[in-house]
Amino acid sequence: MDITHNQLIAASGASNLIAQAWLSPIANACRQYAINTPLRLAAFLAQIGHESANLTQTEESFNYSPEGLIATFAKMRRMPTLAHQLGRQPGERIVPMGRQEKIANIVYGGRLGNGEAVTGDGWAYRGSGLIQTTGRENFTSLADGIKIDVLSNPDLVRNDKAVAAIAAAYYWYSNNLNMLADASKFDQITKRINPAMLGEQDRLRLYESGLKAIKG
Repeated sequence: MDITHNQLIAASGASNLIAQAWLSPIANACRQYAINTPLRLAAFLAQIGHESANLTQTEESFNYSPEGLIATFAKMRRMPTLAHQLGRQPGERIVPMGRQEKIANIVYGGRLGNGEAVTGDGWAYRGSGLIQTTGRENFTSLADGIKIDVLSNPDLVRNDKAVAAIAAAYYWYSNNLNMLADASKFDQITKRINPAMLGEQDRLRLYESGLKAIKG
């Protein structure tokens, strides 16, 4: 089955206009990876809806206060002075992009297949797409899986709706999340995507709303 415009709104929390823009890319991605039953669609759309702030964000933000950096990233807990230098300063609404890039390179440097901070891998392969693909290692797997060179051009996952949707659906399929969705094990899906279970209640709310809309 294919998702409809109103079902996408209910399941992802997207606005009318944003749902219009995403409907075709998401529907195509779901078709390609057998996300094609009410249980599968409701679970998938709820998770990508939460992960992407209701389909409005396809790249990780590093707009943190110093305290937020320290709370979120283990490396910053070991470097509190640097966290206070790079985090949002008094009077700033948004951390400038130059400092956000430095943050990404530091916190993701030497992790997830990335080179050290000086390589710029942390920023290039920051969380991207509708399920936040992160790290050179995961971008490599994604490129191999979807046969699109997102390793050389990671911006595709952030800026091309079709690629962002395919990336999320490929992650879902390759992690056997259809199987968990079929068994109504939504909490286990959340834990697979976010081991800390952050946003658990919002994800569940979207799932229940989507399931109601899709089942009619």
